[in-house]
Amino acid sequence: MFNLGNRRYIGSKADLSDWIMDLIQENCTGDTFADIFAGTAIISKKAAQKYSKLIINDFLYSNNIIYKAFFDNNDWDKEKVEKYINKWNKKNSNTLEDNYFSKNFGGKFFNRDDAKKIGAIREDLQKNKIFNEKEKNILLVSLIYSIDKIANTVGHYEAYFHKKVIPQQFTYQMINPTPIKNIEIYREDVNKLSKNLNADIVYIDPPYNSRQYSRFYHVLENLVKWEKPKLEGVALKPPAENMSEYCRTNAPKAFKELIDNLQCKFIAVSYNNTYNSKSSSSKNKISLEQIEEILSSKGKTTRYEHNHKFFNSGKTDFNNHKEFLFITEVR
Repeated sequence: MFNLGNRRYIGSKADLSDWIMDLIQENCTGDTFADIFAGTAIISKKAAQKYSKLIINDFLYSNNIIYKAFFDNNDWDKEKVEKYINKWNKKNSNTLEDNYFSKNFGGKFFNRDDAKKIGAIREDLQKNKIFNEKEKNILLVSLIYSIDKIANTVGHYEAYFHKKVIPQQFTYQMINPTPIKNIEIYREDVNKLSKNLNADIVYIDPPYNSRQYSRFYHVLENLVKWEKPKLEGVALKPPAENMSEYCRTNAPKAFKELIDNLQCKFIAVSYNNTYNSKSSSSKNKISLEQIEEILSSKGKTTRYEHNHKFFNSGKTDFNNHKEFLFITEVR
């Protein structure tokens, strides 16, 4: 079974989660924790063990359904879900017809026969009426985790490895849901959400550079929405949508607006120093100095540092990479 952290995701705080949560626990007080750029939700899962209420938000469709599958408290039938997964694992891909997923992604991001089965499962889930919402979410997220494990990529879908033969290796595996008792799950623009957010502690881990997550994970977004758009380019991307201002030159203005709107006791912001990167796509859109200045205008701000390895696409090369955590006690 897949646990929450068993996926590949750029900017994941899995290796930093203990350091981040320890600092927040030591320096912040309150009962309600909000993770508003939640990503993999690793920080959210840790926070759920320490605070009485969790608010979680991310603008990706795939992340939102992952939170619902793992965390919400709706009833579901495990035996029914396992039976469905086992049925598909026994099915021979050679008996399946080509479909939207295999025609576009087969032989590129996935083995052709694997892609036929992935597309067939997704189409069946779209039409199937025997599952409730929680069960369907679990089955879809199990599909996401199963394909992420075998995708012919470095961990995102900006490109794929050009191989003559991609091995057939897809196995449909179930996730291990971990319900959280008191949780609110959103898929909203953070700057709009911040105007009505009611939390004691707000944790912020924004995108750092021009890499749009909706484009990096377009295959997963496409699989979740299942609207079958026309795809273009080498990476077979759909038309652009769900683009973040935090990946554009407007990022400092968006961040200041977000911070100004927040009504909370404490703000914790993760950031790293890739702003000196040789790769233009890796350079930070907001500098550490801007982060500190904006937060300091909101209250007493302390900066903490931690050495950390960073995602390297090949063009980024510098030493002394650090992860930063700013903690602001709001006036």
